[in-house]
Amino acid sequence: VLKVVENLGVSYVRNSDAYKTKLESELRKLKFPYRALAEDDYEARRKDHISHFILRLAYCQSEDLRRWFLQQEMDLFRYRFSQLTDNLMQKFLEHVNLSFEAIGEDLKNQLANELSASTPGFTLSKVKEQTFYKVGLADAVDLFRARRVFIKDGFAFVPFKEIDVIVLNNYRTKLSKALALTARSLPSIQSDERLQPLLNHLSHSYVGPDYSAQKNTGKISLEQIDALSVKSFPLCMRQLHRALRESHHLRHGGRMQYGLFLKGIGLTLEQALEFWKKEFIRGKVDADKFDKGYAYSIRHNYGKEGKRTDYTPYSCMKIIMSNPPSQGDYHGCPFRHSDPELLKQKLQSYKIPPSGIAQVLELVKGMHYQLACQKYFELTHDVDDIGFSLNHPNQYFTESQKLLNGGREPKKEFNNSGNFQQKNNSQESINSSSTLTSSNDKADTELEGLEAYFTED
Repeated sequence: VLKVVENLGVSYVRNSDAYKTKLESELRKLKFPYRALAEDDYEARRKDHISHFILRLAYCQSEDLRRWFLQQEMDLFRYRFSQLTDNLMQKFLEHVNLSFEAIGEDLKNQLANELSASTPGFTLSKVKEQTFYKVGLADAVDLFRARRVFIKDGFAFVPFKEIDVIVLNNYRTKLSKALALTARSLPSIQSDERLQPLLNHLSHSYVGPDYSAQKNTGKISLEQIDALSVKSFPLCMRQLHRALRESHHLRHGGRMQYGLFLKGIGLTLEQALEFWKKEFIRGKVDADKFDKGYAYSIRHNYGKEGKRTDYTPYSCMKIIMSNPPSQGDYHGCPFRHSDPELLKQKLQSYKIPPSGIAQVLELVKGMHYQLACQKYFELTHDVDDIGFSLNHPNQYFTESQKLLNGGREPKKEFNNSGNFQQKNNSQESINSSSTLTSSNDKADTELEGLEAYFTED
């Protein structure tokens, strides 16, 4: 279910009508009880609760897993909450101790003009129809930051239709803390040989390939990188490569993000050392300083130093959500971290047509950063629809190379209104994740039994 939520989140604008329609369709196919509360189905809710806590155990094991799980759970919760009736929403708010005070009709009439002017899309007549809640500013930070609510005397006056923002923030905080607490209990769980194989299997089954093991390792020459950066690098890596060539240096965040990406596309340790050394000594770093100050971290990324951890390339979510760039940095996601005007100039310099730039900037404005990157792929590869859900820079590179070398055709499927629909590629996901999952037969058998339990009628 969460993998479906992730795929749709990077294929559609979240919370749009097309997104909701497709998500409902997919949840029905999976027989997921997304309306269990509304339909008062106790057994379905029980299975839902059990599966959630099992996944909480599986996905608390690392920061990346927690971040992925939290994002998908948030998206699923947002959809399920939107499907509740007003009465059920009110009961839910009371159940989770979020029962805010509804303002009286007299106060609402007194503040009608201010509420209408401060709440986007609300006319005076709509203000009179809608229930408004008096909410402390600490609970409504996102709403007043976006100037979507009226503020007076330290309180935000939130319309009922916006209450989901407050509920989601509350849920995110509680789930994040719960995952951290669960992670602290892992040692006792890891000692249980019945649970550990199953949890490891689950945590690697649905997040997709991590691009740590590449069949083309050593097949890319250093001379090819400049050309590949123009044709097949996502914008974040193209930006890092260009900055490296121009300044002959990258700070730590840039070296980590770009270095692991290059490792993922096939550079060997020896090639990586040669690549970085040649570039750095063209700047202010001499060969001796490079060997003493920088070579260690490169070997460390390849699992040859320190704890011998074989580090994997950063996913889109990790780049977007963590370690934002500061002045003089070039890492991060350009769609997330760049000023819109600077992003526009960058896209113009890459010969992206004005209409395409406008589409990208509109997606960025709506905070749909991965969709903006997908649009960039379409514009630079001259395709209408890319036919996959983009969630990793190395996936971008792999799909670009397949397309340019004739290894794949962009898949297109249209519904009645002409909107692109993502094809179900569950078999592809299974194949790609097979390299990551444990070969433990017992874990496979247990997982199959678990899936059967949660999908039975």
